[in-house]
Amino acid sequence: MILMRNALAALVFALLGATGAHALEVGDQAPDFTLRGSDGETYTLSDFRGEQAVVLAWFPKAFTRGCTIECKSLAEKGHLIRRYDVSYFMASVDPLEDNKGFAAETRADFPLLSDPDTTVARAYGVLHPLGYAKRHTFYIGKDGTILKIDTDVKPASSAEDMAATLGELGVALDER
Repeated sequence: MILMRNALAALVFALLGATGAHALEVGDQAPDFTLRGSDGETYTLSDFRGEQAVVLAWFPKAFTRGCTIECKSLAEKGHLIRRYDVSYFMASVDPLEDNKGFAAETRADFPLLSDPDTTVARAYGVLHPLGYAKRHTFYIGKDGTILKIDTDVKPASSAEDMAATLGELGVALDER
C-alpha cells in the first residue's frame, strides 16, 4: 500500500511538471529560440533584440476549434497589432507541415512557428504533461525581457486583446 502511494505521488509530481525548473516571470530574460515558420523562414528571437518587441502566442494544436478561432482572429484583425512596432507569432509543438497547412487554412498572414522537439516550449514553461503547448502569450520587449505573460487568452478576441496589451505596455507605434 505504501509503495503504491509513493508511486502515485511520483506520478502526480511528474504530471504536474514539478521539475524544479524556474518558472518564467515578468522581468526575466526571454529564452532565445530558433524555430522554423509556416512561411518557410527561420526565426531567432535574439535577431529582434534592439529592433522590435515580439509577441509569442503558444497554442495547443493545429486544426482544433479554439486554435482555429485564435488564428483566424489574428489573421482577420492583425492590422490592430501591426499598428505597433512588433513582430508576432503563434507557436506550437506541431510538426512544421501541420502548421503550414493550418496557416493556409486559416489564411494566417503571420508565421506559425513549429517546435516539434518541445525544447522551446519547455524553456517557456508551456509544455503540458500530455505533450501539447498551453495557450499562453508572451510579450517580449526590445531588450529581450518578458513584459507580460498572458495565461488567460481568449481565442475569439485574441487580436484585440493583444493590441490592447501592446498599448498598455507602451510598445511604440510603428512609424513605417
